[in-house]
Amino acid sequence: MRIALGIEYDGRSFCGWQSQREGCGIQDALQTAIGTVADETIVLNAAGRTDQGVHASNQVAHFETTAERPLTAWVRGVNAKLPDAIGVRWARVVDDEFHARFSARRRSYHYLLLNRFERPALLAGRVGWTHRPLDVGAMRAGMHHLVGKHDFSSFRSAECQAKSPVKELERIDLEVDGALLVFRFTANAFLHHMVRNMLGALLAVGRGARHAEWIRELLETRDRVQGAPTFMPDGLYLSGIEYDPRFGLPPTESTHPWKN
Repeated sequence: MRIALGIEYDGRSFCGWQSQREGCGIQDALQTAIGTVADETIVLNAAGRTDQGVHASNQVAHFETTAERPLTAWVRGVNAKLPDAIGVRWARVVDDEFHARFSARRRSYHYLLLNRFERPALLAGRVGWTHRPLDVGAMRAGMHHLVGKHDFSSFRSAECQAKSPVKELERIDLEVDGALLVFRFTANAFLHHMVRNMLGALLAVGRGARHAEWIRELLETRDRVQGAPTFMPDGLYLSGIEYDPRFGLPPTESTHPWKN
């Protein structure tokens, strides 16, 4: 049978989602834990391959197994075998048409940015941080240029393996909660480092180093070299994957991932 899982994790202790020879990936820890419960080798397929230091409040993955277990075994049983930084939130039996990656309609990321003079302590590693004052109005004006279907080569890492740099960014929201800035990005798919590179460019605008129209100009250059440095991964969360309701999954979107 095919089992879908909802997963959350703190990415700081791992080398990213992807399985590695050294066994340092989040995928490695989950496959080992699930395999112990199933008593067989397990291969997980995930909706998104997050990088080192990136978190998830709503990662979705699936695996196939011949083992017959109650759904609670795939949640509480697997969690008992996992490190504290990873947790399975739900499990569902799905039909063979479901694929965690290829069935996804769209994906959302949140970025939590602390904008104050003092560095974070309680939230260290879970929020990004910049001590320079930011012009939120200018950043919102720059965000407007990113929405839509574009060639995002200027925001694509050199290691990106996507076949095409053309993606449709459906929305960007920015919520201000005191010193905390909460960005939400939703697209049909994302390129490697795309969110962190967009955030780096928006921060250049917010700090006054660039004007809002520069975001449009940067898009048009299709040249990553012209962009801002890739911003830190600390505040980035994979927060939502949207699927057709016919698959019968629980809610897979976090409105506020830090309160999840």
